Amino acid sequence: DGAAGTVYLAAVNRLYQLSGANLSLEAEAAVGPVADSPLCHAPQLPQASCEHPRRLTDNYNKILQLDPGQGLVVVCGSIYQGFCQLRRRGNISAVAVAFPPAAPPAEPVAVFPSMLNVAANHANASTVALVLPPAAGAGGSRLLVGATYTGYGSAFFPRNRSLEDHRFENTPEISIRSLDARGDLAKLFTFDLNPSDDNILKIKQGAKEQHKLGFVSAFLHPPDPPPGVPSYAYLALNSEARAGDKESQARSLLARICLPRGAGGDAKKLTESYIQLGLQCAGGAGRGDLYSRLVSVFPARELLFAVFERPQGAPAARAAPAALCAFRFADVRAAIRAARTACFVEPAPDVVAVLDSVVQGTGPACERKRNIQLQPEQLDCGAAHLQHPLSILQPLKATPVFRAPGLTSVAVASANNYTAVFLGTVNGRLLKISMNESMQVVSRRVVTVAYGEPVHHVMQFDPADPGYLYLMTSHQMTKVKVAACEVHSTCADCVGAADAYCGWCTLETRCSRQQDCANASQPHFWTSASEGPSRCPAMTVLPAEIDVRQEYPGMILQISGSLPSLRGVEMACDYGNHVRTEARVPGPAYGHQIAYCNLLPRDQFPPFPPHQDHVTVEMSVRVNGHSIVSANFTIYDCSRVGQVYPHTACTSCLSAQWPCFWCTQQHACVSNQSRCDASPNPSSPQDCPQILPSPLAPVPTGGSQDILVPLANAAFFHGAALECSFGPEETFEAVWVNQSVVRCNQVVLHTTQKSRVFSLSLQLQGRPARFLDSPDPITVEVYNCAMGSPDCSQCLGREDLGHLCVWNDGCRLRGPLQPLSGTCPAPEIRMIEPLSGPLDGGTLLTIRGRNLGRRLSDVAQGVWIGSVACEPLADRYTVSEEIVCATGPAPGPFSDVVTVNASKEGRSRERFSYVLPQVQFLEPDKGPKAGGTRITIHGSDLHVGSELQVLVNNSDPCTELVRTDTSITCTVPSGALAAPVSVCVRFERRGCARGNLIFEYMQNPVITAISPRRSPVSGGRTITVAGERFHMVQNVSMAVHHIGKEPTLCKVLNSTLITCPSPGALSNASAPVDFFINGRAYTDEAAVAEELLDPGEAWRSRRFRLDYLPNPQFSTAKREKWIKHHPGEPLTLVIHKEQDSLGLESHEYRVKIGQVACDIQIISDRVIHCSVNESLGTAEGQLPITIQVGNFNQTLATLQLGGSETAIIVSIVICSVLLLLSVVALFVFCTKSRRAERYWQKTLLQMEEMESQIREEIRKGFAELQTDMTDLTKELNRSQGIPFLEYKHFVTRTFFPKVSPGPRTHLLPQIPESCRPNMEEGISLFSSLLSNKHFLVVFVHALEQQKDFAVRDRCSLASLLTIALHGKLEYYTSIMKELLVDLIDASAAKNPKLMLRRTESVVEKMLTNWMSICMYSCLRETVGEPFFLLLCAIKQQVNKGSIDAITGKARYTLNEEWLLRENIEAKPRNLNVSFQGCGMDSLSVRAMDTDTLTQVKEKILEAFCKNVPYSQWPRAEDVDLEWFASSTQSYILRDLDDTSVVEDGRKKLNTLAHYKIPEGASLAMSLTDKKDSNTLGRVKDLDTEKYFHLVSAHWAEPKKSHRQSHRKKVLPEIYLTRLLSTKGTLQKFLDDLFKYFFDFLEEQAEKRGISDPDTLHIWKTNRCGRAGWRRGPGPFVLDIDKTDHIDAWLSVIAQAFIDACSISDLQLGKDSPTNKLLYAKEIPEYRKIVQRYYKQIQDMTPLSEQEMNAHLAEESRVTEFNTNVAMAEIYKYAKRYRSPGERPRVRDGLEQGEWGAGRGPSEPGRGAPALTLRAPPCPPTAPSLASGVEP
Repeated sequence: DGAAGTVYLAAVNRLYQLSGANLSLEAEAAVGPVADSPLCHAPQLPQASCEHPRRLTDNYNKILQLDPGQGLVVVCGSIYQGFCQLRRRGNISAVAVAFPPAAPPAEPVAVFPSMLNVAANHANASTVALVLPPAAGAGGSRLLVGATYTGYGSAFFPRNRSLEDHRFENTPEISIRSLDARGDLAKLFTFDLNPSDDNILKIKQGAKEQHKLGFVSAFLHPPDPPPGVPSYAYLALNSEARAGDKESQARSLLARICLPRGAGGDAKKLTESYIQLGLQCAGGAGRGDLYSRLVSVFPARELLFAVFERPQGAPAARAAPAALCAFRFADVRAAIRAARTACFVEPAPDVVAVLDSVVQGTGPACERKRNIQLQPEQLDCGAAHLQHPLSILQPLKATPVFRAPGLTSVAVASANNYTAVFLGTVNGRLLKISMNESMQVVSRRVVTVAYGEPVHHVMQFDPADPGYLYLMTSHQMTKVKVAACEVHSTCADCVGAADAYCGWCTLETRCSRQQDCANASQPHFWTSASEGPSRCPAMTVLPAEIDVRQEYPGMILQISGSLPSLRGVEMACDYGNHVRTEARVPGPAYGHQIAYCNLLPRDQFPPFPPHQDHVTVEMSVRVNGHSIVSANFTIYDCSRVGQVYPHTACTSCLSAQWPCFWCTQQHACVSNQSRCDASPNPSSPQDCPQILPSPLAPVPTGGSQDILVPLANAAFFHGAALECSFGPEETFEAVWVNQSVVRCNQVVLHTTQKSRVFSLSLQLQGRPARFLDSPDPITVEVYNCAMGSPDCSQCLGREDLGHLCVWNDGCRLRGPLQPLSGTCPAPEIRMIEPLSGPLDGGTLLTIRGRNLGRRLSDVAQGVWIGSVACEPLADRYTVSEEIVCATGPAPGPFSDVVTVNASKEGRSRERFSYVLPQVQFLEPDKGPKAGGTRITIHGSDLHVGSELQVLVNNSDPCTELVRTDTSITCTVPSGALAAPVSVCVRFERRGCARGNLIFEYMQNPVITAISPRRSPVSGGRTITVAGERFHMVQNVSMAVHHIGKEPTLCKVLNSTLITCPSPGALSNASAPVDFFINGRAYTDEAAVAEELLDPGEAWRSRRFRLDYLPNPQFSTAKREKWIKHHPGEPLTLVIHKEQDSLGLESHEYRVKIGQVACDIQIISDRVIHCSVNESLGTAEGQLPITIQVGNFNQTLATLQLGGSETAIIVSIVICSVLLLLSVVALFVFCTKSRRAERYWQKTLLQMEEMESQIREEIRKGFAELQTDMTDLTKELNRSQGIPFLEYKHFVTRTFFPKVSPGPRTHLLPQIPESCRPNMEEGISLFSSLLSNKHFLVVFVHALEQQKDFAVRDRCSLASLLTIALHGKLEYYTSIMKELLVDLIDASAAKNPKLMLRRTESVVEKMLTNWMSICMYSCLRETVGEPFFLLLCAIKQQVNKGSIDAITGKARYTLNEEWLLRENIEAKPRNLNVSFQGCGMDSLSVRAMDTDTLTQVKEKILEAFCKNVPYSQWPRAEDVDLEWFASSTQSYILRDLDDTSVVEDGRKKLNTLAHYKIPEGASLAMSLTDKKDSNTLGRVKDLDTEKYFHLVSAHWAEPKKSHRQSHRKKVLPEIYLTRLLSTKGTLQKFLDDLFKYFFDFLEEQAEKRGISDPDTLHIWKTNRCGRAGWRRGPGPFVLDIDKTDHIDAWLSVIAQAFIDACSISDLQLGKDSPTNKLLYAKEIPEYRKIVQRYYKQIQDMTPLSEQEMNAHLAEESRVTEFNTNVAMAEIYKYAKRYRSPGERPRVRDGLEQGEWGAGRGPSEPGRGAPALTLRAPPCPPTAPSLASGVEP
């Protein structure tokens, strides 16, 4: 967003808003991952459901478009079928327009899939989009979208059985959608524009296979058109190649769509204006040079730049060939106009065709429209009667302007008559090429952005500052400067670089972009690259040469080149060293400028260099502190010429480049001729007095002779005193013979060398030394015969050199009368080499010896090998000592001596052999094309000859030759291609030896990664190098740049792995790494092509780097330097390690004690434990303890070994018994000390192990806390109903929890038919009696007064009364209230707070039953579900870990008593189980490998029967489990069988791990045949003395472990808050129920003067919390498997609930039970919820008696019980408390109560008549009512 200076970035699952200035984060939004399925409609579609599972899916953002007019950012991703959001411009984290739109109920908005399915819904499917601006006066924006089809039949459609395809119907390939967020939101993202149906372009289902469209880009061009110029929308796309069709190729297409024009202009139909044409980028080499697939496009002013690639067949290691082509938009427009003309005016079938693959369109083919004249606009955009989407058949062609492998993106800008093209690559580099106006590349540069990550195909210039380019790679976005001009320091470099952006800023003297240079818009301030280096500022200085002895008024500067006018500018001439003078420009510039400058002061002239007569000075012109132009001038001194060249003073003076003159009289060189005397002075070098060259014969040492020296131009010196000088110490008298000759008298010269040359010069006597010029000096050779001639031939051979020597027992000077030299002895041959050669000859045979001829002519025809001549080589001949000759060809193999004939013949002792060398094969015969492979060629006689060549491919030599008789070893050069080449073995540069030798060049090895990337600075750490094709590597080394020491040798492990020790380094730093494979530097081939573009970038792009860190530091546990140890005892060392970032593994440490390795046992971040088990040698007494990491060695301490004490003890025994006792005591003390020290070390080791285990357990626990809750909530997604108990079973469980369902409440006792009438009559009469309220109250009190009427009997009586009176709940409630009043009266007098605490009276149980009846419906409708989910959560959490089948203890529990206190490692097993039961065939069931087979069966039953009530499940004992190990083998799995393991006398139950059942095993479960069943019954009932599962019963003693008991606290806690927050979950009825009861309690308290609010709170809590919710309704109201584990968990939760309802503060400490500590932190929050609940009930409107009775009457109708049975059971209690023959105890009670106090039954309201019941004798099972009940 250039206007706001903001960057919006869409990544996977994230949106970012960044500041454009520094890319700092301003806002972000998370848009994924979400639960989604590609087979489901978007969840925003309310009417669509989905049966397919939704999985957590990443959101790949596909569209990110800015709509500035509406202030929106359009964002679309791959989730929810390509769903879009409209976010706020300026704050990407905010949604600007909610979509789908939320409309008022009066106007519902219909949401269709086509509104939601916008982008492609797959990560790899392409989508492009473009916000189309509204036409003038039109509505809102529109969105052009191109999306790859991902529906059924495409490569992106998920493999499944469903044929549902939401994409074909709802997502066209190309569409224009409404984006008017300010208009009708019901049309947002729809195609309903105007006209409606033609704003999509959708390919027919049958044609989608042939037209797989992959979209590359969508753009407007021109983006900002001038008035009257239309702008078009373009889509660049590929029609991908068909899979499996080798001839099929991708086609690159460019489609054009018209936009509405002018005010009120209608939007063109998409199919009306849509037209496409192919783009072809191809070279001239035919189809093989075609780049068929479009990768990236970028529109420039008149050109469309596009990158194409040539797709590789298979996944290639190398980047695909790619090219850049440019197409003219004018050509596109012309082709479109020609196509529409050819379709509608003059049909031409080979030019254009209608797209018949598209659903839309009105006609099947082009047809001529009669009498029609198309207007230009119709030719461009079609018309209403031309509604055909067209395809131009002939592609638009272009030739590549640039080629490089692996191009991925393009961006183009024009600058300074150049076109700058930026190309991203697959390797994370950015290539920048500058092209001139004729599209020729003039410069190239490479920048590495992110190595190894491909550059995204979209790159964009910063709209606010085009000097920056934004680009993306896989994991980063980068803002890159378009030019790095500052790297060029001079104008020539800057302009010569031909960078489109860079030019020379003249007055600032720097290379910069034009906008960075001040006044750059004015001429001559900034010189662009297009002007060329010739326009760089230049300067000429006049005069250019300055005489050091002459005064100059100033200097004239001629300044040329591109430079602004300097007139009036403050300038200075800078001579360096802060020496400056004033400069000025007098007049205007004409082509060049003239400036004047003062010369620097004479005292500041720079010094002359030694042996030089001039000095060069650099001068620059400074303007505003910058030296804008510079030039050199020279300061010279003629007088220095004679000093520099003393032997040619005159000639050097007159030939100098300066204007110098020679003064003969003064013998001086001057710059001013007037300083010379009047004597004649030479004017040219030839006129100088000088010695003429004259040859002299060699002179023997010590001989005296006169030498004549000829002179020229020496008349002036005639008669002057001269000396002949042969060196500083060798001077002789010179005598003038005449004006042109001087004689050196009696010259005697000596030498101790074979010969020496002396130079002669004439020197004027006196000082300083002055010489006559000798341009070509005379030399005298002096020789010494006695030196350098050890034999006769050498001595006599010196005659050719003019040396007069003779041989006479040595070489002597020949006397004047001695004869000429005589003859020498025969030649003596001491050695010949080589000793053999090939038959073809040409071998250079070297012969060494003595007297091998005086000169070459002596032996020219005299060297023979047998009868074969050997021709001596003149340039290799050494007189007398050595002959080198070339052997001639031989007719066949033979051997003979070598003879040399020099007047006499000499023969060699050794023989030379002619042989035929043969080659057989070479190995290895393959190697990388980079070269460096050492090959060995095997054969025979390969050692022959003097010169051997091995040529690869007949041209490239194989180097580093080593040969033996049978082999040649050499290093293969590099090859151009991976192909086989011939190998030629050539002897003596003749033909190739026979033998067809082939060496095959292979693709080079590739290095892909190195690890680790850190090394200690000492090096030596093992670096693992991964890659390919290492089987060809013979040797490899690793070197580190800049800071690395010596390279290290690596080891090849296999074809993909190499290990290298890291080189040592000089400092801690990060440095690039180089590998040398087979001696050749490894280069990444993918990068070679790019680096060739700019070799200067090669060093920056090194892929691999090593970070060097300081060496690790270690110390002993107590940092001591001496450690004492006694031999024979075990030794354990504890080594402390300083923290570092190296990340060393345990195998990288080496600890040694002396030479003995210390075995490392435990390694943590800070501590290393090692122990030595073998005995340490005592010879040394002291052993160093060293630790080594790589090359780093550190000596930690010295181990001091103790010696034998036997001798000491013996001597002490002899001395004294007292001393003996002292020594014994001392010995005992020392032993205990050592034992204590060992015990301390052992304890320390155990503590470290314990700490490691605790750390691991905490880490596991933390991971479980993080993951279990998510896993559980996913697994508890229960769609089926909750298995509630029927009402009658609920009542039975609640009223009679200890009694199994039986005949008590359902059937009458079995009694004889004769007794049944009397029985029923008696029960009826007793029922009438119980209907008397006062009777019933007194009856209950009378029973409660009986001492043996236990609590169980009271509860049973209360439950029987509830059953009997269930049909009259109003009456039952009044009885309960009256009994409750009596209970309150009794409790108020004692301790009122204890009331209702326990269910100890009949009325308390009645109250419990009353609340249960009234709450049943509420339990089913509201509270039941959270309780059921809680129980499911408990069960699933328990099953996630190990459970001991016998003791019941589990890894996961809330109850400390049920905690499994062993670290049992359990791994999950997913089993494929088939079972014909509970409505399903087969399932995948998750079990643990520690589960017994019964536990596995229970889990299988639970998986299969989860939707069936538990009471209908088969039992685990009733089914068999069979495992199919293979197609032929199966096993019945049982808890105990013949394979069971026995440990410590106990049998261990079989588990999945015992049977070794693998992951994904196939099992079958079937019902057991009861006849042959041998099951054990219930496992938990087994004898723990005989059987065990995970732990034995006596092993698992409970120990307090708060960590374990707290581990899974998080799971049930979620459901507790839901239970306690009853405001949201309970119905109004439940509130009314508690209100009615709580009001009653408050009324009774008020009557009895109980004002303490705590008492009231306790009453309510005792009733609600304890009686109603003690164990929760789950086990009573739900038909589920209630296990001991559920009871254990619920008891902890119930305790937390009771604590939450209590008002007393909990005093908790470390000794408190874990059941209370577990929820101690949450109890205060829960209390607030309870108190708020009580307060809400209290504030409710009081419930009237009538309302309550009405509800009770409603509940009374629900009765499913036989009340007669209940009446009979109640009568049993009346009968029990009377003894036969005695007055019944119940009657006494009744008489003492209100019944016997005068209130008879006849009183009004009592309604119970006097009854006398008679019955015949009946069985004792029936209630006997014979005695009756008398009033």
